[in-house]
Amino acid sequence: MSNGINQIFARISSYNLFNYLLPGVLFAVMVTNVSSFNLIQDNIIIGAFIYYFIGLIVSRIGSLILEPFLRKISFLNPTDYHAFINASKKDDKIELLSEISNMYRTLLSMIVLTFLFLAYEKIELIFPAIVKFRFIMLLIILLLLFLFSYRKQSWYLDKRIQKEGL
Repeated sequence: MSNGINQIFARISSYNLFNYLLPGVLFAVMVTNVSSFNLIQDNIIIGAFIYYFIGLIVSRIGSLILEPFLRKISFLNPTDYHAFINASKKDDKIELLSEISNMYRTLLSMIVLTFLFLAYEKIELIFPAIVKFRFIMLLIILLLLFLFSYRKQSWYLDKRIQKEGL
């Protein structure tokens, strides 16, 4: 069984490791330690998939909400996507720098979401009736999150195809 796990981890890119799995594990540990929610998994295989999924969610929130907010308040300056593509072709370090930048954004998102988890827990204390709607609220949030993630990814794909003239 450990050989299968080693094969899975060998196929995970550094991007997936540092932008999904690591933040997912850290988020689970942080939330479990500061709230009444227990996100730690006993089964390492199931845990790896859950943590990856949690990290994916944390990353998407960083990409769809946190980054646009930081751009809107002029904390970040937007870069033209076509310029990024051209620069990436000329300088292979740009991909690495982009990966590191995304990791920082995901870690920032993880911290913000931990505070939101704590706030939600306080809201449940004030309005205990919402506890029975947790799962439905989570499904709605995930539906919207992945709907807008899909739209954003399709936009990047379309821009890349247009750039290459295909």
